[in-house]
Amino acid sequence: MAATAGEILRFIGRSSKRVAVTVVGAAFVLGGLAMLVLPGPGILVVAVGFAILGTEYAWAAAALERTKRTAAQAAGIARAGAGQVAKGAKGTARSAGRRFGRR
Repeated sequence: MAATAGEILRFIGRSSKRVAVTVVGAAFVLGGLAMLVLPGPGILVVAVGFAILGTEYAWAAAALERTKRTAAQAAGIARAGAGQVAKGAKGTARSAGRRFGRR
């Protein structure tokens, strides 16, 4: 059985969309991974890449959920660390003022 012209065009349309999504999503993920060690918003770019890939691939949607959980954990750790630094800096400023005769 020979495929009709309409079937061929539909196949090309579906395949080209999947190829484009794969290339763009992979570029975002790879760029984000590079930004984890270079300056830039690495986790955010990786999440965007997985969101793009998730439109075509179920594994990418699962990876996006895992990335969101990891980013939330990292944010919690950063907030806790920032709170500790702020507490430590506040005490340091007070003790330095006392040392130099200021209140």
